[in-house]
Amino acid sequence: MPCSIAQTLDIIGEFWTLLILRDLFLGNRRFSRLEANLGISKKVLSDRLKTLLAAEIIQQKSTKQSGGWLEYHLTEKGEALGPVLLALMAWGDHWVFNDKVPIQIIHKNCNHPTKPGENCSHCGEPINFNSVSGIPSAGMNKKEAAQWKSFRESIDK
Repeated sequence: MPCSIAQTLDIIGEFWTLLILRDLFLGNRRFSRLEANLGISKKVLSDRLKTLLAAEIIQQKSTKQSGGWLEYHLTEKGEALGPVLLALMAWGDHWVFNDKVPIQIIHKNCNHPTKPGENCSHCGEPINFNSVSGIPSAGMNKKEAAQWKSFRESIDK
């Protein structure tokens, strides 16, 4: 179908693919960590990663530490999907969570809470996944907040 939306959805429109991209934007780059955090089967994860590799949205890189683990990194093409995911987050925060957001976005440059979008709602600077961090908020229960904290700590190692 000669439609940009249809062709894009053919590559990234599957549920797990968007969650894999979300985790990659958050810094979760190893297969085993993606599998554990997402609760996804090895086969499905492997298939989705192959699709993203073939579309040149991600690339594999060998790390120097930990015996040369392979990691998945976003390419420039993949990084360009950041605003799409932030827009999905903003829509979900408003329409699914009724503005009782599960993750509060903090703009690192001004250290103020902001809403997902193109610009920080406090200082007006452009934002992307590299310029924000997230903390558990009112839309998360204590168990979910603990899981989020554990996830963040595993990535920051």
